[in-house]
Amino acid sequence: MLAALRCIVYRDLLLALRRRSDVATALLFFIIVASLFPLGIGAEPNLLRSIAPGVIWVAALLSSMLSLGRLFAADYADGTLEQILLGAAPLGAVVAAKALAHWLVSGLPLVLIAPVLALQYDLALPLFWVLSLSLLIGTPVLSMIGAIGAALTLGLRGGGVLLSLLVLPLYVPVLIIGAGSVDMAAAGLAPDAQLLLLAAMLITAAAFAPWAVAAALRISIE
Repeated sequence: MLAALRCIVYRDLLLALRRRSDVATALLFFIIVASLFPLGIGAEPNLLRSIAPGVIWVAALLSSMLSLGRLFAADYADGTLEQILLGAAPLGAVVAAKALAHWLVSGLPLVLIAPVLALQYDLALPLFWVLSLSLLIGTPVLSMIGAIGAALTLGLRGGGVLLSLLVLPLYVPVLIIGAGSVDMAAAGLAPDAQLLLLAAMLITAAAFAPWAVAAALRISIE
């Protein structure tokens, strides 16, 4: 089973490399959205520092949503998804592997480039690791939750709009806690509580979301 899961991750990463434009679109969207706010608000350091965590987290959230519709769409269109459902590997484990590949392509680049974008907001250097750590823990949760919405809207006309309506309310707690951890650190308080809450959400999502996605995929295929 582990060999099959490694094969799925490798396959999805290879397909993503062949569609570099899709990956670059999400990353450029993140950069553009995060860069427009300093240009529109002006060079007021205190204001920029105060909005930096929320703006970067909102930009990361919206950027991660751009690729959710393609998570299962290609496999559904060419019949690969039906073969996966008939395979010997547990569907929940396969979904977890696909979500991991999705995060490596769409979430990890955001984590790596976020400190560079934070320079535009004059964010203090000690806060960079809190921002990066919150994104590192929180973006996999976004991928897991988004996978549920992508599975539920698979094959539906206008599924992109419905997907946004389904997952955005579920993203709100992750957004609040992730941005709040940086705000707590900026106020001189320990961000441990928020980061631990994000970690608990990640563990819960990793334990239950793949099986919810598997059930949604079976419903969509039927």
